[in-house]
Amino acid sequence: MPLKVRKLLKGKKVILASQSPRRKELLELICPDFEVCPAVGEEVVPEGIQPEYAAEVLAVAKCKEVAKRCEGDVIIACDTTVLLDGEIMGKPEDAADAAQMLGRLSGRTHKVISGTAFICGGRLRSFSETTEVTFRSLSDEDISDYINTGEPFDKAGAYGIQGVGSLLVSGIKGDYFNVVGLPVSKLAVLLEQFVI
Repeated sequence: MPLKVRKLLKGKKVILASQSPRRKELLELICPDFEVCPAVGEEVVPEGIQPEYAAEVLAVAKCKEVAKRCEGDVIIACDTTVLLDGEIMGKPEDAADAAQMLGRLSGRTHKVISGTAFICGGRLRSFSETTEVTFRSLSDEDISDYINTGEPFDKAGAYGIQGVGSLLVSGIKGDYFNVVGLPVSKLAVLLEQFVI
């Protein structure tokens, strides 16, 4: 039972290798008491890695980096990528870049992949979770209005499903929280297995 993990983690030192406010909120569902120690290394996907595995590779790198600097019973790291036509869509550089991204996502289905890694008892475990997100068709005015909210600029794919960006989405297939940035249900199940 995934809820058991909350009891198992009580009294253990848990470290989140991310300063994302969204990941902090989601990890609180699993473990109300944890420390934040973000990874500081540059996020570079090694050459030859398939886009579908990029998030997991980055999460593993973050987890290992933080483990060298911070001692904890459990260290958790996560990275999320947005994929369209097999291409990773990062965070937009400016309004024009955000408009181009949103225009490409308009009326189409894309993948959001969160790679998650954790170290527990000296053992490393990682996994990827994929959710399909479909956008409704967006007019130029829709895109401009959304960009003017300021929300797209710190988000992969130029949108946040948990905010105003939810109005752009016509449907999802898979774990909603995965799109927000942390697949809490699967993470809870795997953590429980490892902590035991």
